[in-house]
Amino acid sequence: MREKVKDRGRLEHILEAINEIQEYKSQYTLEDVKNSKLVFYGFTKFVEVIGEAVYMLTKEFRASHPEVDWRVIEKMRHVLVHGYYTVDPESLWDTIECDIPELKPWIEKYLQEQPE
Repeated sequence: MREKVKDRGRLEHILEAINEIQEYKSQYTLEDVKNSKLVFYGFTKFVEVIGEAVYMLTKEFRASHPEVDWRVIEKMRHVLVHGYYTVDPESLWDTIECDIPELKPWIEKYLQEQPE
């Protein structure tokens, strides 16, 4: 059973993974992701961590914060974990460039609302 007190920790994990992605993104390009399995799987793991943390958020938290499409993030996690062989570098890079920057302000806002 998922505990409400754990939501803050999950949000912290999401923000930490986002920050790591953004830091490393400044050092790599889409071509690096295409040409290096290490870079590809490194970014994949951070996105996977975000998905796993979202998956572990309570239903109550997710329902009370509908601004984020939690189901899409959770589905991405399932693809990364179970369908890892279907993930292409362009889709991963698109997530990193477009979706991650949109998610970050929401996570920061939700963290401010959470009790310590």
